Amino acid sequence: MKIATWNVNSIKARLPNVLEWLKDAAPDIALLQELKTVEDGFPFMEIEELGYNCAVAGQKSYNGVAVLSKHPLDVETKVLPGDDSDEQARYLEAFTNGVRVASIYLPNGNPAPGDKFDYKLAWMGRLVDHARELLALDEAVVLGGDYNVCPTDADVCDPAGWADDALCRPQSRARFREVLWLGYTEAYRILHPDTQRAWTFWDYQGGAWQNDNGVRIDHLLLSPHAADRLVACKIDREPRGKPRASDHTPIWCELSP
Repeated sequence: MKIATWNVNSIKARLPNVLEWLKDAAPDIALLQELKTVEDGFPFMEIEELGYNCAVAGQKSYNGVAVLSKHPLDVETKVLPGDDSDEQARYLEAFTNGVRVASIYLPNGNPAPGDKFDYKLAWMGRLVDHARELLALDEAVVLGGDYNVCPTDADVCDPAGWADDALCRPQSRARFREVLWLGYTEAYRILHPDTQRAWTFWDYQGGAWQNDNGVRIDHLLLSPHAADRLVACKIDREPRGKPRASDHTPIWCELSP
């Protein structure tokens, strides 16, 4: 079973690229982030024609997440528990093909320090709490998405230049480690512990893509039942080089039956 995650940075602007990638990569499950549209604006027809069932948590102009699956989908929740006042569409959890998956668009948090950084850390705290509850279900769980966190300096092209960014601040990294310490496995790093310059995001500015100056902020975190089935995890750089590309590129993992 192939499970992929991709921040598409506007499903409307990137639809031709997304459809091409779904045809070529053919993931069984795809977790999408930063849709930038309400649910009614999501291209259900085009994606369903490729054999996918779709679940969407949308928001006008900002955020938005989706789960696509070639198998029946049961939506568990469209909000991250812990704050009833939070109206940002950043979390969607579903059960499909024997696996519980979540599409996550974690807050960026910049500028830091500040209110946005405080919101990021609070959101991550809620994620830690919910991730702990999911482990109690004793299921295969995959928490995938744009975490907006570079786990270590090995995951950023210029550690000194990014040190004060919310993606690299010690508090962000500490909250990310909290999820791992619960018992989750970070799929890419466990299989590629020494790989350098393994980026999933390249800014549109400053020739970042052309000079391969990126960061690794898109992750797949696996519960023990899922990690036991992990056989592969790769970053698919090809979509980032397409015309009108998202500034992120997909990353996928493969689980054995």
